[in-house]
Amino acid sequence: MAQEAEAEQGIRIHSELMVIGLNCQHMASAGPGRNLYQAYREFTSRHLTLFETYEKILLASFKKSGDPRPVDKLNDMRTGFANKISNDAAKMRPDMFCQRYAPRIQKASMMTETDVRRWAATIFPSHPVSKPVCASEMAN
Repeated sequence: MAQEAEAEQGIRIHSELMVIGLNCQHMASAGPGRNLYQAYREFTSRHLTLFETYEKILLASFKKSGDPRPVDKLNDMRTGFANKISNDAAKMRPDMFCQRYAPRIQKASMMTETDVRRWAATIFPSHPVSKPVCASEMAN
């Protein structure tokens, strides 16, 4: 379902921004007096309701598909997303990683909820969702 794909991508984006903020907080600025981790936290706070909604959508989907531990599955999903970008960080020099990825937090900091939802609803070939959207829509 498109709603579940958006929710999954939204959680992926949120997890990636956390890793970027933590890794680059001392190497890049998000504006006067703000490091990238602070900007990530402000972004999270501003869009908390949206991320909570994404979590509820995924938990309901996991329950519906019979997963006996939906909360664990959500936590594993978040960890997997964070590990993927952490592996990218480990393979690159810190300054190169931050140069490449820090602009995502700067861009996200300026987004409205509509912008974040549009970003999450866009499925990129480099970041596929766990269930093909058309296959899950056909199952309904």
